[in-house]
Amino acid sequence: MNNSAANTGRVLWAGLRALLVLTLVCGVLYPLAVTGIAQLTMPGRANGSEIEDASGKVVGSELIGQTYTLPLKDGEETPAPDLRWFQPRPSNGLGTNSVNTQYSIILSGATNRSGDNEDLIKWVTDAKAAVVKDNSTADYQVKPSDVPADAVTSSGSGLDPHISPEYARLQVHRVAERNKLDVAAVEKLVAEHTDDRILGFIGEPRVNVLKLNIALKDLVAKG
Repeated sequence: MNNSAANTGRVLWAGLRALLVLTLVCGVLYPLAVTGIAQLTMPGRANGSEIEDASGKVVGSELIGQTYTLPLKDGEETPAPDLRWFQPRPSNGLGTNSVNTQYSIILSGATNRSGDNEDLIKWVTDAKAAVVKDNSTADYQVKPSDVPADAVTSSGSGLDPHISPEYARLQVHRVAERNKLDVAAVEKLVAEHTDDRILGFIGEPRVNVLKLNIALKDLVAKG
């Protein structure tokens, strides 16, 4: 009995030591090391790729899209877009989180239906008509054939921060008219905020909507 108890005690103590060592290494030292290296080598990414406006205020992340809408009116289920700003890709949200009762969290989601799905066809058709209507001005008429796919469908996450250069350029005349700006100045703004393919061949050219709208705000302020 004494030998058995002693053996049991040694096993328990060995297990406890292993637990303490692993907790220290994996739960304290490793996270601190990774966090420290990230802060030293890539502080911007480590802190969420935050974007600041001209005043130095953090206004979002370059990794997550934002909506630019008007205040919700009585009887509206979804707010109307604020057409002074460049609009992002549609965000096909799935509603509020019914599990977490402390916070009302909007879940993201993709369009993600088959090409012949009736709901998808109606949704895309209606979205295209809205894009044509919203972006047509007195001297610029948008054609349905001009509307790119990213203007009427959400990304896989529903939170894509980028739009295609084609969609950005389609919005130029409307943004210029709403903000009383010269069309050429807004076109230049889009060109300056168009990123090429990574390494010249990975991905597609893209425009970060938040960065573009920050630059637009500065341009409007300058008159």
